[in-house]
Amino acid sequence: MPQPALTTTDLPPLTDRVEERQVGPCRVLLLKTPVQRVVSWTGSFLSLPDFAAGEELIQELTVSLLDKGTQRRDRFAIAEALENRGAKLSFSSEELWVGFKGQALRDDVPEVMEALAEQLREPLFDPDEFTKAQAQLAARYQRSLEKTGNQASAALRRQIYGDGHPNYTPPTQQSLTRLAQSTVDDVTDYHAQHFGSDELLLAVVGDLDIDALTAALEKGFGDWPGRAAQGDYEAAPREREPRTVDVAMPEKPNVDVRLGHGIPIRRDHDDYLPLYLGVFLLGGNFSARLMHTVRDEMGLTYGIRARLQDVHTRYHGHLQVNVTLSQDALEQGEAATRAVMQELLDEGATADEVAANQTTLTGSFTVGLATTRGLAMALHRNARRGFGVDYLDTFTERVEAVTPEQVNAALRAYLTPEALHRARAGTLPDGS
Repeated sequence: MPQPALTTTDLPPLTDRVEERQVGPCRVLLLKTPVQRVVSWTGSFLSLPDFAAGEELIQELTVSLLDKGTQRRDRFAIAEALENRGAKLSFSSEELWVGFKGQALRDDVPEVMEALAEQLREPLFDPDEFTKAQAQLAARYQRSLEKTGNQASAALRRQIYGDGHPNYTPPTQQSLTRLAQSTVDDVTDYHAQHFGSDELLLAVVGDLDIDALTAALEKGFGDWPGRAAQGDYEAAPREREPRTVDVAMPEKPNVDVRLGHGIPIRRDHDDYLPLYLGVFLLGGNFSARLMHTVRDEMGLTYGIRARLQDVHTRYHGHLQVNVTLSQDALEQGEAATRAVMQELLDEGATADEVAANQTTLTGSFTVGLATTRGLAMALHRNARRGFGVDYLDTFTERVEAVTPEQVNAALRAYLTPEALHRARAGTLPDGS
């Protein structure tokens, strides 16, 4: 189904147009738009896997089986019911949450919501489908063993976080072993213990029949109990001396390098936007400092970037710099990367740099709200972070209000080049 574009220039603020309702255990954000007949939605509920016990792997397996049939209909009947209507419905495993999204024509929304509730609440967990899903996930992990970027990023995360943190990535072989030992009973038990209406949130955008929609949600989710899901995780990255970890990968002549350290603020901190803007101008796109110097001027890499990684309102994230280097350019490329970071801290971002990147970020944000799907995703993401709808209305103004002085103060407060962990994956100059 093509994404219908929205013309929002003359529309009132979202705060005036979004209606919030509580339908049973579900918090629903409703937004009628000028688009005819099409409805898009994004939702989630809190599942809280125990990361130290490897439950994120079981959650991923569970989610992969949701569209493989229910207690009432097999996978083919479900697929046919959706395809005949041109509807889309998908599920995702998202750290502490299970997510879902979809799209359908206005008149078909109640039936599709019925299918959504059925798949979430009454999955079949057929043993044969479990075996297929297990094999598919194992193949994905096996492929990651051949990707230097994946292995370097995972190694960096293991230096920054403990194994109970949502941002921790277990060693691939450990995940493969856990996966091989998992059973369909593990999935069934996980569903029983973690799937429920805890913080059930749904954002729906488009040509809405609100009465029909809420009736369908009440029917599908009205009596869905919460599971009081429990899962412990560290709220912050652990503090430790910077380390280098090398992942030897024979016959991989290019080396992927990851530099990073924990960031001690969350997404709702006042310094987040200035810091995000500062890291973006350091390495967020092709006009950023790292790309301009290390790639364009020095010719040491085809690709380099920096970003704030996985910073949430529930837990902290980290700074991560990615650069791919040849063996011959390994030391020079890393030194240049660190030099650019230090130069930014010493000299500071200029007013022109800040203004140019503000334009880029606000433009990207505005484009993201130009479809029903983009609006549903933004409303859902914003609400899950704990922000009011007004945050979306004022986001552009908030970004534009950040000053160069705030950017530089945030960079100097939170970026510490001497604290960077280093992870390298590939064939290193010594042949390892």
